[in-house]
Amino acid sequence: MRYELNSEQRAFRDQVVSFVSTHLPADIAERVRLGKSVGKEDLARWTRILNEQGWAAPHWPVEHGGTGWSLVERHIFDVECRRAHAPVLSGFGFNMVGPAIIRFGSPEQKAFFLPRIRNADLWWCQGYSEPQAGSDLASVQMRAKRDGDDYVVSGQKIWTSAAEHADWIFCLTRTDPDVQQQKGISFLLVDMKSPGIDVKPLLAFNGKRLWNQVFFDSVRVPVKNRLGDENRGWTVAKSLLGDERMLVSRVAENKRIFSHLLEIMNSQSEAGVDLSGSGLPKAINEIAIRLQALETTSLRLLTQADAGDQVGAEPSMLKLKGSELVQAQDELLFQAVSYWALPVDTTVTTGESDTGGLAAASVGPDYAEFVASGRYHHRGYTIAGGSSEIQHNIIAKQVLGL
Repeated sequence: MRYELNSEQRAFRDQVVSFVSTHLPADIAERVRLGKSVGKEDLARWTRILNEQGWAAPHWPVEHGGTGWSLVERHIFDVECRRAHAPVLSGFGFNMVGPAIIRFGSPEQKAFFLPRIRNADLWWCQGYSEPQAGSDLASVQMRAKRDGDDYVVSGQKIWTSAAEHADWIFCLTRTDPDVQQQKGISFLLVDMKSPGIDVKPLLAFNGKRLWNQVFFDSVRVPVKNRLGDENRGWTVAKSLLGDERMLVSRVAENKRIFSHLLEIMNSQSEAGVDLSGSGLPKAINEIAIRLQALETTSLRLLTQADAGDQVGAEPSMLKLKGSELVQAQDELLFQAVSYWALPVDTTVTTGESDTGGLAAASVGPDYAEFVASGRYHHRGYTIAGGSSEIQHNIIAKQVLGL
């Protein structure tokens, strides 16, 4: 079954394509196409372009700067942005803490934070995981003791992506150690410039600074920066983690990678590389079929949700298959560029930030330089957002009734 967009949806798609082709800076798109990192300034530039159009936060309520688009329209927007190699906006602000502030924040918190998130004036990171609290977040131990109008926060967070660039961090903290784990947690918004915060890098094996450790030493956080009620932060966290569960298929990213894969195949052929006997053409056709099936299933569920029908655990299938498809395409990219994938990428990493520069001239074509880096990074896709094992269990119990 092939899902066909209706006339209104096709007109909307044409509007998005026209806008993105006109306004997406070419230098940013080229970095995304080649798999290079997009720096904070470039991402802010694209975010502000979208914000001026009113499209930076399409999933937010209209009164807070959202667009009022349906789920299918949001899917179309995502697909066309990624097809043009537009970078994904900061998920910590737009997809996580922003919706949480909208739902649980005070009027003052909404007025201060939401416009600044939309315009990339405030950057966020997530303070959830701790050395002894990764998959079991309810066991967080970072303490926040009440002292007048402040909390005094001490402890450590780990695997904190983008902490080196963030202006604020949203944290799960333990405000009552004497009750059931989930009941003694509060959700705090913390200014990263606060005295007592120390950020140290965690480097991946390719030298990139993907994560950080964040240490809190008697950091004073105003009580007014708590989101939701004291000791009810677990409710906020669950709401935050549950947002966007319908849009987990990675269809847009898969379609972007697929178009890049076809470009590389053509480039290799023009360079005289014979891939006809490699099995790649057959594998690419299989990928195309899987991608069509993934998008059709995703659109079917999104249309069902737009119509007000209840959607159960089926999105777990989308998350599972979408992440697997990214990894399958990574393998084909690796094969397509052959030995050009062997050198490590030459991104300059200072330990403080990825400068995006080159330490040495690339030994192969530009499209091959970051193939290996992307392949290894995307191995985490079957863990991020809910591991494959968990998705299989959800499907077995809630979809198949096993």
